[in-house]
Amino acid sequence: MVMTRPSPSPALAESRPEQPFWPTLLKLFPYLWAWRGRVVAALLCLAGAKLATVGVPLAFKVIIDDLAPTNQVLLLPLGLLLLYGLLRFAAALFTELREILFARVTQQSIRCLALEVFRHLHALSLRFHLERQTGGISRDIERGTHSIGTLINYTLYSILPTLVEIALVLAILIARYHPAFALITLASLAAYVVFTLTVSNWRILIRRRVNETDSAANAHAIDSLMNYETVKYFNNEDYEVRRYDQNLREWAEAAAKSQISLSFLNLGQQAIIVIGITLIMWQAAKGVTEGVMSVGDLVLVNAFLMQLYMPLNFLGVVYREIRQALIDIERMFALLHAGKEVADEPGAMPLEHAPQDIHFNGVHFSYDARRPILQGMEFRIPAGHTIAVVGASGAGKSTLARLLFRFYDVTAGSICFNGRDIRGFTQSSLRASIGIVPQDTVLFNDTLFYNIQYGNPGAGREAVLAAARAAQLDALVARLPEGYETRVGERGLKLSGGEKQRVAIARALLKNPSLLIFDEATSALDSRTEQAIQAQLEAAAQGRTTLIIAHRLSTIMNADEILVMEEGCVVERGKHGELLAKNGAYAQMWALQKTEDRRQKTED
Repeated sequence: MVMTRPSPSPALAESRPEQPFWPTLLKLFPYLWAWRGRVVAALLCLAGAKLATVGVPLAFKVIIDDLAPTNQVLLLPLGLLLLYGLLRFAAALFTELREILFARVTQQSIRCLALEVFRHLHALSLRFHLERQTGGISRDIERGTHSIGTLINYTLYSILPTLVEIALVLAILIARYHPAFALITLASLAAYVVFTLTVSNWRILIRRRVNETDSAANAHAIDSLMNYETVKYFNNEDYEVRRYDQNLREWAEAAAKSQISLSFLNLGQQAIIVIGITLIMWQAAKGVTEGVMSVGDLVLVNAFLMQLYMPLNFLGVVYREIRQALIDIERMFALLHAGKEVADEPGAMPLEHAPQDIHFNGVHFSYDARRPILQGMEFRIPAGHTIAVVGASGAGKSTLARLLFRFYDVTAGSICFNGRDIRGFTQSSLRASIGIVPQDTVLFNDTLFYNIQYGNPGAGREAVLAAARAAQLDALVARLPEGYETRVGERGLKLSGGEKQRVAIARALLKNPSLLIFDEATSALDSRTEQAIQAQLEAAAQGRTTLIIAHRLSTIMNADEILVMEEGCVVERGKHGELLAKNGAYAQMWALQKTEDRRQKTED
């Protein structure tokens, strides 16, 4: 078996230009400014902490000079010692107050942005989600929300404090000592910053590749595990492992390059810092030997260097993390700014929850312009009536349901509810009025009760049980040790196809919609179960506008009208008996199905 290299997901394959630093911060700013009181108070605490931190070496310098052998010590400088202790405590106090004040800002900003992205993803079209891998999107959101905390914490706890402290130290050095001290400090800082920015910007390309390969590997792993049964059906475990290993090889190569470049960056930064410290200490020692500086001054300069050295040494790591955080946040903002293919029109009205007269008025539609799906569909479902649609696979039957839900908008023509184009209604009210039993039912990894109640989350227990009974779920529940509290597994894999279909019927009934759509609703049921619930389906359709997309013609014999579709067009229409009398496409389908039914009974 030849292993092919997997194509990157569209989300990863999109080439986006390098985003500037500040626009991403400006996008994040409104989420922080919503807590402006805490932000301002935290910044004041930051300033207080740095003033106290810089004051500690100054107090220590005075203490040392007072205790020097050349001075006559009359009294122990208790006041200075007390001041020294108070300054140290004040630095710690203001630092903790800053963190206490800003903790809620960080978490609430993450919550608000993650919630907005999650809501926006649900508002995007079905096409967006079909063209992207869920694992990759999930990874982008996870890294983006984590990076918000990283960006805020590093900015408030590392960059701003370091800049404030550097400014204070430089001011003291300029005011009290030879200009050489300030010049050497500034030169070291400038060299450090230029080197760090240059190398870190080069490393960003490597880090992007690490992220892309990581997302691709994660997306493939999730996709493979979600399709566990398909992998088993075709005995392709080794093939999936080889594909995953290819992803991991690319990730490992990119990660190794990232680590090597990191070591080069760290070594260069250390060299710059060591040279700067050596020059400043040489200048300070020279001042002491010449008698222009005291021992306390030497200790003060050394303490200042140590205070600058630690955050400055960490600043390179901070910068790299911030740049990486900005990349991750940028990817999440890209999801947030993805355009909505289907959106409510200005002034869209809520759809009244009542029987609807549905009119497909010359509808044309295609998922791809090169392949038309519907071509001039023209039919009407009078309020309270039942229309059935039949046809071969690929004729466009299920597309009708997707257009009614406005998962897509028509290419040409219109779909009207009670004479008004559905694009004039809000999507929320439109979908609230439609219930569907899809052909392929996917359930949440939760309890059976939860999956039924999902049709109407506000429904009480009795209503949920009534819907379950109407869908003939009683026998299933009786066999389950935990009854309605039984967990159905990932995508409902613990239930059979027929059992999942009955859950879908139950939650559609619980929704109590004005328009019911059965998209081959009984296709996964055996003949006995199909007959048992057919009466319930017909009862549920009473008084409602109903569209039945059928595979088994026996389920639609009582429909008010039957449409036969071929290649996106209606080729026949009429009642069951009328269509048989025409001896056309429908009659041929009926005869073929009868033959298959007789053969099935013979085999049974």
